[in-house]
Amino acid sequence: MWITAFGVLFLLAGILLIIWMLNRAQAAELMRQRLATSDTLSDEKLVIRRSPIVRRWRWLVVAVGGVAGVMVWLFAPWPEPYTAALAVMSTMLLWQLEAWWLQRRISGTEQQLADSIDLMVAAVKSGASLQGALESAMENSGKPWRNELTDLIVKIRYGDDPIDVFTELSERLPLETVRLFAQTLAVNWSVGGQLSLALANVGRTIRDRLELNRRMQAMTTQARLSVMSVILVTYFIGALMWRNDPERMGEYLGSLVGQGLVTTAMVLQAIGIVWISHMSTPRF
Repeated sequence: MWITAFGVLFLLAGILLIIWMLNRAQAAELMRQRLATSDTLSDEKLVIRRSPIVRRWRWLVVAVGGVAGVMVWLFAPWPEPYTAALAVMSTMLLWQLEAWWLQRRISGTEQQLADSIDLMVAAVKSGASLQGALESAMENSGKPWRNELTDLIVKIRYGDDPIDVFTELSERLPLETVRLFAQTLAVNWSVGGQLSLALANVGRTIRDRLELNRRMQAMTTQARLSVMSVILVTYFIGALMWRNDPERMGEYLGSLVGQGLVTTAMVLQAIGIVWISHMSTPRF
């Protein structure tokens, strides 16, 4: 048993190591492409890596759910259907947790973007140039948006075309608010115009989107809490039934019919959590 457990853990560690090495190899290949084409093919479109703000960790969620199922199967005397249902439920719950964490990062970044736009508007009104306004916003912004602004300013200082830099920012961070911000800067750099007024309108639009998102989240909180309450009540009732008559409850859980019904209920509960989360997520 212990040899099997160590073998499974060793296999999972090897898979994670291979994934990490592939990511490192991809990053190294991208750097080699940039070095090879910087002097000869400057106009060639290279692969742009996504920003860490929008990076997904779904492979890690699936790996953790699989490890949880394997550990329960090895060390807990549970029937196989319960182990499989637990693995599915833990994977789906972790999937929702990863999506929630991504949405939290995105919301925080958009809030920092709105604050940086306000700083840029004040800097432009005081007579600063676009690059000076970006530097002022970068100095007073927090992470992770500060890292994106720093990368943008450094590329402009090194002589890259600002329009290409703004376009690359919208591709690295594919959010509607960032696209609007980048397109506004690119248009102003190309044809000029009253930058303070354009940025003020962009900042107002971003704040309106954030406020609408908060209202929709507040309106859908009741539905999510209702689903979670119903799920928790089922396990509470099951615990009461086990306490009142453990022998009969044990026979039911050990029978094929009980295993099938309980496993199906657990999987359907996990699907319900994912479904209500998908329905209550604002998409605009």
